[in-house]
Amino acid sequence: MRTIKFGVFGLGRGSSFYENILLNNGEVVAVCDMSEEKLADAKAKLGNDVATYTDFDSFINHKGLEAVFLCNYFHEHAPYAIKALKKNIHVLSECTSNGTMAEGVELVRAAEESKAIYMISENYPFMIFNLEMRRVYQSGSLGKLLFAEGEYNHPVNPENIEECTSLIPYGKHWRMHLPRTYYITHSLAPLMYMTGATPVRVTAMPVFHPFTDEEWTCKCRVGDRAAIITCLNDDDSVFRVTGCAAFGAHENSYRLCGDKGQIENIRGEKKVLLRYNSWNIPEGGSSSSIYQPSWNDKDAKLIEKSGHGGGDFLVIREFFNCIRENKQPTFDVYFATTMASVAILSHRSLLERGVPYDIPDFRKEEDKQKYENDRLTPFWSPDGSAPTIADSSHPDKAPTEEDMAEYDRKVAEYRATKK
Repeated sequence: MRTIKFGVFGLGRGSSFYENILLNNGEVVAVCDMSEEKLADAKAKLGNDVATYTDFDSFINHKGLEAVFLCNYFHEHAPYAIKALKKNIHVLSECTSNGTMAEGVELVRAAEESKAIYMISENYPFMIFNLEMRRVYQSGSLGKLLFAEGEYNHPVNPENIEECTSLIPYGKHWRMHLPRTYYITHSLAPLMYMTGATPVRVTAMPVFHPFTDEEWTCKCRVGDRAAIITCLNDDDSVFRVTGCAAFGAHENSYRLCGDKGQIENIRGEKKVLLRYNSWNIPEGGSSSSIYQPSWNDKDAKLIEKSGHGGGDFLVIREFFNCIRENKQPTFDVYFATTMASVAILSHRSLLERGVPYDIPDFRKEEDKQKYENDRLTPFWSPDGSAPTIADSSHPDKAPTEEDMAEYDRKVAEYRATKK
């Protein structure tokens, strides 16, 4: 098995993948981050031979570099992916592929012109219960897909100052202004992977409940606790998904409903519940069963030790296999930009009280042209430019720059007490 010479950009999240890269016969030959401390940590973990960079352009010019893992800020991947693709360097990209619609167009054009492979690093489809749901659906026993649900629910405790301030170190940080629809990959990708269905039209509604003055660690955050997104798909099925929600208890839950039966994961567990109508029970089956699937994989022991339910190992394995076999991944640039388009356009639907939006197919030049100049963003830009679209369903209740400055002051005070 050929060794892949790999580079990691952004060592906050990226450093957690070192072991999975090595286990999949990858070699981390270069890393890039602005933090000298993280670069020193990389040498300590990977050895002094790993090259360290603080500048991305120098990093992707590292001799022998075959592929890069983009683990920088959530919405800032596309410009770096495009630079790598133009050099025919393979790209694995964390989180969302593009922060604006125009970036999605630019990314697809770069991928189409490149000899390199692009893959979105989405790990939740590889959780064991999601793989089992895919297996059952692909067997045909559930019949025609009619409806599916996906929830990624990740509330935080406002009283946990350490966690909150580490996630959001300053008032203009991307997490402070993240619309609830944008972090959609963990809820949507598993459904697309299980079923093969692709969203073509979306609408969304907010769940608005702002934090109080006493909850200062979250007060400046988006006031929406969730977005309820409905997707009409290319096979006439319907998905109901959230982005990154914050209601109820922490969990990931998924359900597939066909015309013959349904399967879902048991909330908070790794088990699945498989049910059929009495007139559709498969031969030798039962009307209802709850069971915990097991790994049927040559790398089961390595998968079980990996983060995110084994997904962190499997996403690296899939990417490396695609490079070695020169094949396009399932989670390719079109899969990735479709999810990003759902995220971005469902937020616009939410701002307009549920007005539906058609999802572009960036394989088509007319769809590319429609969005090639669309650079609306809810985030503060690295150059200090202000957002150009509201980040929440109630723009009149958005935090002011004074509120964000006050947040920065309180973070500084808290950190001072930790010294």
